[in-house]
Amino acid sequence: MNQIGPIFRALLRNKVGALLLALQIALTMTIIVNAIHMIENRSSMMARESGMDEANQFHLMYVGYKDSFNERVAVETDLLEIRQLNGVVDATQINSTPLSGGGWSMGLSTSANSQDGTPVSLYFVDDHGINTLDVELIAGENFSPTEITYRQSNDKQWPQNILLTEAAAKNLFPDLTMAEIVGQTVFIRGDEPMTIKGIIDHLQAPWVQWSNVNNVMLVPQRGLWNANRYLVRAEPGERDRLMREVEELLLAKRDGRLIRNVTAMDEQRDEAYQDFFALQTVLWVIVTVLTLVTALGIVGMVSFTVNQRRKQIGTRRALGATKSDIMRQFMLENLLITGSGLIIGVASSIALNIWLVDTFSLPRIGWHYLPIAMVVLVVVGQLAVLGPARKAANLSPALATRTT
Repeated sequence: MNQIGPIFRALLRNKVGALLLALQIALTMTIIVNAIHMIENRSSMMARESGMDEANQFHLMYVGYKDSFNERVAVETDLLEIRQLNGVVDATQINSTPLSGGGWSMGLSTSANSQDGTPVSLYFVDDHGINTLDVELIAGENFSPTEITYRQSNDKQWPQNILLTEAAAKNLFPDLTMAEIVGQTVFIRGDEPMTIKGIIDHLQAPWVQWSNVNNVMLVPQRGLWNANRYLVRAEPGERDRLMREVEELLLAKRDGRLIRNVTAMDEQRDEAYQDFFALQTVLWVIVTVLTLVTALGIVGMVSFTVNQRRKQIGTRRALGATKSDIMRQFMLENLLITGSGLIIGVASSIALNIWLVDTFSLPRIGWHYLPIAMVVLVVVGQLAVLGPARKAANLSPALATRTT
């Protein structure tokens, strides 16, 4: 404690340097806290399960056709032949898939002509959809083969029955159990009623950053849009072989269709989150560089201070100060500067996060980020000052007090 007074007086003689270093530490803490918060937020989003058997699934699209092409017959024939291939668990036509980034969403409400609809993503599937997607029916029943109808691009009518994910069902009927929700009526397009026939456990919408990503509705329809997608689920270890076989099967029909976008679901996951990976890499680089720059700033300032105080250090040594006393002085000086910067950094970290929440709808930072960042920066600061402090402690009294 008897060193606090001299330390404060020493800092006051170099107010500008100490203030600039404290502000640099505050800026570093502000950026590090919010950057790591964003990294963790993106990591948690990337770790979410889509609800599918991604390792064993793939999908492909076809576009174009000859004048004599009968799409309805082609779809039925294609699916029948694909399902008969050795190693295929099941297959369905589907308009989109989780993680694809493109699809169809609508609003559902529990009363006719309601202005407050619950957004849901729509997947058009047949009675093989549940098995192909590898989702579990937790209440109600699956679609029957006789319910499956065909939908053209200009159709406005909706089928009688639908399936919902558990998340969408809870959003619509928060006070009912899953069993009680089965049989309830919901309205699409304001006044068209549909009955909830069953509820599946979990399935994601196509858009990974959508706030309603777990709200999904399965519709018992196949599309006649001249550009459709087949989703295939394979037995373990058979996916890559079947990707080639299914493509060759469809190409062999020579009906004018172009087969494209043959994509494994785990590859699609990588594509869906590639921007997240890039952002995380950039943020980690920023965090690392800022930490190094701050550490170098501390080293530079303390080294400059040591050169300025050579005579003072020599005088203290001549009066009996030990090497540990000299080192302790510089370590405490740095601790005071770092502590001042961290206090400012706490306030600026919270302020920046509030702005990010309001501007980009990011979640608020957890309180634990602040003390962790403070401890890390204190350790970095103490390690950075260690070298210059040891150099100061090794100055001999005669050399340090010599007049140049």
